Amino acid sequence: MEKTGYSATQIALHWATAIAVLAAYLLSEGMGRAHRILMRDGLDPIAAAPIHVWLGLTVFALVVIRLAVRAISGAPAPLATGWMELAAKWGHRLIYLLLIVTPITGFSGWFLGIDLGEPHNLAANALMLVAGGHAVVAIGHHYLKRDGTLTRMLRPAPR
Repeated sequence: MEKTGYSATQIALHWATAIAVLAAYLLSEGMGRAHRILMRDGLDPIAAAPIHVWLGLTVFALVVIRLAVRAISGAPAPLATGWMELAAKWGHRLIYLLLIVTPITGFSGWFLGIDLGEPHNLAANALMLVAGGHAVVAIGHHYLKRDGTLTRMLRPAPR
């Protein structure tokens, strides 16, 4: 039987990831200065980690869990066809790539002392743009096309 929607677990992980990404982005101000102090004073990176760091680690953990759940549970077939299906597929792949690269570059800078501030900022900004586009498209599908795309991420599929 073909899967028609996402599970409650998949939906919860999706929204938890979205909230953690947004919170990390909004709480990123001053991280360059915090990193310079960390390096200069030789502080314990765990003890000195601001909420932004913990949120980034949370995003990474959520993405790993999401990918595992998706591998086990699968995902519903896309509702779009043709170029729209292709755009959706590659858009999701790009989001997942950015959801992995952004925390890894942040982790490398904070915990390993590798200066990846610029790539981290670029990935974070790209993630916000792509995720924002993703949200706009989902809302457009819901209100203009009325095809149930957004509803699949709001209500679990019947078992």
